[in-house]
Amino acid sequence: MKPIKISDFGATKDGRAAKLYTLTNDAGMSASFTDYGGALVSLLVPDKEEKLLDVVLGYRDVAGYEAGEESLGIPVGRNVNRIKGASFELGGVTYRLTPNQNGNNLHSGTDFYGKRFWNVCRAEDGCIVFLLHSPNGDQGFPGSLDMKVTCELTEDNELRFTYDAVPDQDTIINMSNHSYFNLNGHDSGDILSHRVTLDADAFTMADEASIPTGEIVDVSGTPMDFRSGRMIGTDIDSSYEAIRLGQGYDHNWVLNNGGKFAKVAEAVGDKSGIVMEVYTDLPGVQLYTGNFLDQEPGKEGVVYPRRSGVCFETQYFPDSIHHEEFPSPVCRAQEAYHTMTAYRFRHTQEQ
Repeated sequence: MKPIKISDFGATKDGRAAKLYTLTNDAGMSASFTDYGGALVSLLVPDKEEKLLDVVLGYRDVAGYEAGEESLGIPVGRNVNRIKGASFELGGVTYRLTPNQNGNNLHSGTDFYGKRFWNVCRAEDGCIVFLLHSPNGDQGFPGSLDMKVTCELTEDNELRFTYDAVPDQDTIINMSNHSYFNLNGHDSGDILSHRVTLDADAFTMADEASIPTGEIVDVSGTPMDFRSGRMIGTDIDSSYEAIRLGQGYDHNWVLNNGGKFAKVAEAVGDKSGIVMEVYTDLPGVQLYTGNFLDQEPGKEGVVYPRRSGVCFETQYFPDSIHHEEFPSPVCRAQEAYHTMTAYRFRHTQEQ
């Protein structure tokens, strides 16, 4: 593992300087993070010709992350995805959140974790640890906690995210990383020819506002069946109700991992030959195909069109606080929240 590289990443509107931290392994793969938002800015991965490709969408400096509204590469918390009505009840108390999408709460409102500076409490070869203090009432959620996100790059070309926190009150914690992947390179256009596999027999049906109805739907015989692999673009504009309402894929799949850390998904870049395997111990994954990207100005002068990246947001199910039948996102006072998600890379010439 090569020494960590620290460089300047510009300044925010109020003049605060941001840094870029680059982890590099001996195979040449590298991952760069900024302390503004804890965002994954770039991820260089060898393709089938051993050429390094940057496979995540991002901005060129901190100004882009400060202005951007697409959550590129950020850790989303306290709760990723949606909460119906921007409120919930816990312990007999109703907590009101910021409504920021159709009267609902998306990614915890407008005071995003990705719009704050994170403390770097450790930065060493192959590893960076971000820490963010989230006080009682932050974003409307009860309880104070210190959210720790450990980002590790291994010699096996795996990028691992570990999330840890201990709240002082019962609260919701549902962390995820919101990177948009394009395995043909961040500057290569859409991801419609990527082949995706999901180890999931069902998905959570959602309404026109992407709020789960509570129905768990078998994927068999539908465009939601990725068990044997499916090209993203094959049915992305089909008339199937779930896809029509989501304007493409933007749904939560019910994973078969049984709460254990296991491989749950795979994506393959058709041009690069890059294979990405997704591992997690969480019960769901939101496959989002960038349906609402709209000529987003990115790094290296690239403008990201619609569907130019695909997200694999590992998570508790959306709006699970309102569905007793779903795995619970509630973390009790003084209990440890701990979860891990990893993205492992190889290419198709490997045996």
